[in-house]
Amino acid sequence: MKLLEYEAKEMFVNHGIPVPDGVIITEAEEMALHLHKLGPEVVLKAQVDVGGRGKAGGILMAKSEEAIETAKQLFDATIKGVPVEKILVEERLPIEHEYYLSITIDRASKQYLILFAETGGVDIEQTASLRPDAVRKAVINPLLVDVPPFLLRRLIGKAPKEIAPVINRLYHVVCEKDALLAEINPLVTTPGGVFAADAKLIIDDNALARQGIHVNRDQTEREREAERHGFSYVELAGSIGVIGNGAGLTMATLDLIEHYQGNAANFLDVGGGAGRERVTHAVRLVAGMPDVQVIVVNLLGGITRCDEVAEGIVDAGISQKVIVRLAGTNEEVGRKILQDHGYMMLDTMEEAVRAAVEAVS
Repeated sequence: MKLLEYEAKEMFVNHGIPVPDGVIITEAEEMALHLHKLGPEVVLKAQVDVGGRGKAGGILMAKSEEAIETAKQLFDATIKGVPVEKILVEERLPIEHEYYLSITIDRASKQYLILFAETGGVDIEQTASLRPDAVRKAVINPLLVDVPPFLLRRLIGKAPKEIAPVINRLYHVVCEKDALLAEINPLVTTPGGVFAADAKLIIDDNALARQGIHVNRDQTEREREAERHGFSYVELAGSIGVIGNGAGLTMATLDLIEHYQGNAANFLDVGGGAGRERVTHAVRLVAGMPDVQVIVVNLLGGITRCDEVAEGIVDAGISQKVIVRLAGTNEEVGRKILQDHGYMMLDTMEEAVRAAVEAVS
């Protein structure tokens, strides 16, 4: 789950990473209570979970006497379609230089990967693409309590030595908060020291309960429903719904849909041994997606009984066409149930997928 900037900065502060003085407001008039302590110029940042927020008009500068009107303007805006409900108002720092710092997981080495660049800001992706040598990298074993000093020296190079403790503290945040990504862009130097001018923190969904987070805001309502039923479920952008049992079989179905130039709407793995009621929930969940025109059900019956699957499909009673491929235990019984209710059951996965793609085209 991705935290909003102000939430990430609260965690940074708790670990000794300096951030600009700031306050969260939910109404423009609240500004009047805080302007006296934020200085003559402020930065107003929409707290919305979108990328490219600055270029989309979600970050505005203002003199203190204009800040309330600027806040009203920002509250009235939508940033990439997302309404602004909270604004982080911060002092405007006298920035001398911008750097980039992030820590993520290197899945190849199963270690943390630290990235540091002497150029930060909105164009860091372009810098990394055009000048890969400008981004210094270091991997660190997660069993280490601190980033070794020799790695810190290698990372910061000729940058101010005050940055080294920030890197180490950000590493502590990653370890203690079960983060998949922690990013400061930009990390800035000022006459008053080093500050995290921005903050991004993504917590591993599997660790939310351990971190005391009870609701994953990144999930849609359908994703929450899928979680309640124990489905492995991911929403995509196509029009062909997909239900399978087993991650490999379900992924293979998605691959075949793409092979035949179709677009899958989702990934849904009902798991092994799915019974009648479980299948019904899965079919209705996928059918509830607004763009789904047809659903492919591709299941192998081992401990999963094909007759139970067939009855679950019939019970769902959805309006979209359902194309089924079942193989295994009680296959013939399942085929008869589906045929008796007018459903299409095909012998192979390829046939089912091809029929689905043809149905939407």
